[in-house]
Amino acid sequence: MIVPSFFSDSYFDEMFNSMSGKDNGKALMRTDVKEIGSDYLLEIEMPGFEKDEIHAELEKGYLTISGEHAKKIDEDDRCGKYLRRERYLGKCSRSFYIGENLKQEDVKAKYENGILTIAFPKDKKPEVEENKRISIE
Repeated sequence: MIVPSFFSDSYFDEMFNSMSGKDNGKALMRTDVKEIGSDYLLEIEMPGFEKDEIHAELEKGYLTISGEHAKKIDEDDRCGKYLRRERYLGKCSRSFYIGENLKQEDVKAKYENGILTIAFPKDKKPEVEENKRISIE
């Protein structure tokens, strides 16, 4: 079967994963990666999230960004009840390998207007201990 080029394998994978709930937020958290001087910059779309609903963690070289919209249930029926909800409620996360030599203090994050911006240095060499060799005469 011939499939038009805009229906690539990744298109079907994304469509299937989003329908089955397996995409874990990848389609929601679209990310741009920039190289600016000696730093990398990630710009992650996270519309509708509050700052306290977003978490960033660095472990074993992997930067994991996660967000969770808590389900807000109105006990009072005065506001009406939903017949259909298309806005995202739940958890989403993405992980990026940024290097094992970076520490948490090397990563800077800012959230503004639905965009999470994360900056970190390109290549941080591991700190090498100076040679403490004793010369023998």
